[in-house]
Amino acid sequence: MSENLDQVYSTSTPSQKPHIGVRVGAELVGTYFVCVMLFVVGTLGQVLYGANTLLIAVSTAASYGIVSAILGKLSGAHYNPAVTVAALFTAKISWLDALLYIVAQVVGAIAAAATVVGILPSSSSIPDKTWLTYVVNGFDKGSTSNSILAQTEITFNITMAIVVELIASIVVIAAAVKTLRSDGEAEKNHSLIMAVAYGIGAAVTFPITGASMNPARSTGIALIAQNKGLDQYPLQQLWIFWVCPLLAAAIVSLVIILLNMLKAAQTSKALADEIAADEQAGFEDSEGVDPSAEDFQQDGQVEDATYQGSDDADGDNADAAEEDGSFGSEKEPDAEEGGEKPDSPADTDEGVKSN
Repeated sequence: MSENLDQVYSTSTPSQKPHIGVRVGAELVGTYFVCVMLFVVGTLGQVLYGANTLLIAVSTAASYGIVSAILGKLSGAHYNPAVTVAALFTAKISWLDALLYIVAQVVGAIAAAATVVGILPSSSSIPDKTWLTYVVNGFDKGSTSNSILAQTEITFNITMAIVVELIASIVVIAAAVKTLRSDGEAEKNHSLIMAVAYGIGAAVTFPITGASMNPARSTGIALIAQNKGLDQYPLQQLWIFWVCPLLAAAIVSLVIILLNMLKAAQTSKALADEIAADEQAGFEDSEGVDPSAEDFQQDGQVEDATYQGSDDADGDNADAAEEDGSFGSEKEPDAEEGGEKPDSPADTDEGVKSN
């Protein structure tokens, strides 16, 4: 029971967090570098090496994993508004932190997209559309596989986009929240688990939607690529890449809250059972013993012992008197003691007469 009490009434104090400005700056810088690497691979890598799902999966895992390992201790390594919302719902960060984190993440993603698109070479033979086709998130005509599927008259519609983005986002957000401590800081294995989660999610979603799972990442590239001659305006389909991750954050948060409530109820029940067992054990030890009867019995034993002791003393005195022959009468002086017997009255009278 003492272990449960220690868990409930813990006196340990969490370590002091970095200043809010440092944490927000870490989110901005971290999101910027993550998105820069994703956009570079999605543009230059796809054009030079062709559409390659494995390349996207590995680069996505490396981007999130490396940046999280470097800056994770400062802010918790969210770099994703959906992760921040889930951390807020599970009480790992405050409302102010969440709001500032999301703003920093969106700004960082926009800056990353502007940087990469700004340095991309373009000409009449290789327009911006060529570079941006595989890096902008979308479905149907905006899908990365649209050019291939158009020949077969098949498209990845909105339903399929919602399903894959929702499932992948649930995996990513669950991994992120599970590796964040109660004070919002990242655990030691956070960067590795996030890399694996994002890598798996990218492998599943890239052929269909271009592997978003992150509203900030989709927003940044959609704003910069809006009027670059793509078959589909990115901003028209951007809403799905906010709705799916945020819905996934709500689902993950609800499951975690329910599990925590169930765990707390089980702990409370176990603690109550232990307290009841201790009380029952104490009651059984004292059951059948009447304190007043016990005191009365002890007093009677003392009185009996006293009475018996007085009787024994009187009997001893009586026996001693019988042995001396003087029980019930006064002892006459012995004539032989002292050598003479006291004169009798008769002798006294005879002496007076003779005189």
